[in-house]
Amino acid sequence: MSQATRLTRSGNLAAATAAIQAALMGVQPTAASAAPRYDEADVIDVEAREVPARSPSASSPAAAPSPTRDDGAAPTSKPTHRAPGDSSTTKGDFFTAGSFRNSAGQRAYKLYVPPGVNGQARPLVVMLHGCTQDADDFAAGTAMNEAAREQGFYVLYPVQPRETNPQKCWNWFKHNHQQAGKGEPSILADMTRHVIAEYGIDTRRVYVAGLSAGGAMAAILADAYPQLYAAAGVHSGLAAGAAKDLPSALSAMKGIGVRPGAVSSTPVPTIVFHGDRDNTVHPSNAGAVVAASAGTDSRVQSQRVSGANQGRNSTKRVYTNAQGKVVAEYWEVHGAGHAWAGGSPKGSYTDLSGPDATQEMLRFFFEHPLAVKQ
Repeated sequence: MSQATRLTRSGNLAAATAAIQAALMGVQPTAASAAPRYDEADVIDVEAREVPARSPSASSPAAAPSPTRDDGAAPTSKPTHRAPGDSSTTKGDFFTAGSFRNSAGQRAYKLYVPPGVNGQARPLVVMLHGCTQDADDFAAGTAMNEAAREQGFYVLYPVQPRETNPQKCWNWFKHNHQQAGKGEPSILADMTRHVIAEYGIDTRRVYVAGLSAGGAMAAILADAYPQLYAAAGVHSGLAAGAAKDLPSALSAMKGIGVRPGAVSSTPVPTIVFHGDRDNTVHPSNAGAVVAASAGTDSRVQSQRVSGANQGRNSTKRVYTNAQGKVVAEYWEVHGAGHAWAGGSPKGSYTDLSGPDATQEMLRFFFEHPLAVKQ
């Protein structure tokens, strides 16, 4: 982080961006990443402009079912899986790849389809990986597909390519990727809608979660699309609006000037996991994420949770509103750094000794379906 600060002061924004992106997942920037081959205007700059991702040469997007878009245009997608209704989709239990495009750009994705769907409307969990990760790595580390197989829900893993971000981080720190209908939030929300339409997802049970940069983008999606995502999970991330440019991103990650995000008029219930020894994203950011969902007048109850098999202990805080409804939950994992709590060694950036963040998030999610409008 100090290296990124020095580079910023010297005016070398491209190299500083590579440094902060590497710092998000605790890796050292290489010489190649310090001088990335892309236009500096597509980096983390106040005057940043979004350059839509190039379409992979192996595929050309085809017209998708027409879920509602913020700008009225029909998104396009070219899934590589079989169409719903054939025998393989009815049987389910497969992990397949696809690609989605709208006017803001294109992203690949992977989708886990649970077994025994048989036309039933099932929940959907959208999982946003951290920097340097991809869908397969994140699925392996969180063991979310195994949980989906047992509990019967779909899992969507959007993929951030290096062409869009050299370290494959979601661009939570760029001002043009923080609002509904713009940039990556637009792509991810429309991708979610596409999967909902194609697979007949239960629209009251659509959730979003992420780690680190993915956690920060999950917070942005929950803030921007409260009628789409019923609840959110933010692991080692930052609140929506925590940064608008490189200097504010560096400060927020250090815990300098961290302030609660503005409480939405329709706040989304949020569960937060954060290690109290996280040296990559300061733990104060967890409190900011909670405050954005719970507000300042909620009641909080704390309890000590002992680690299983001599694992890490945690402090669990449950926040309720004036009506007694749970609006947020915060697991402070004692002694943990910047990694998914209770994850599998099959993936990167996991902490096997922590509480099971995957199962706790799912419990919280399924306790919070989207409210039915009266």
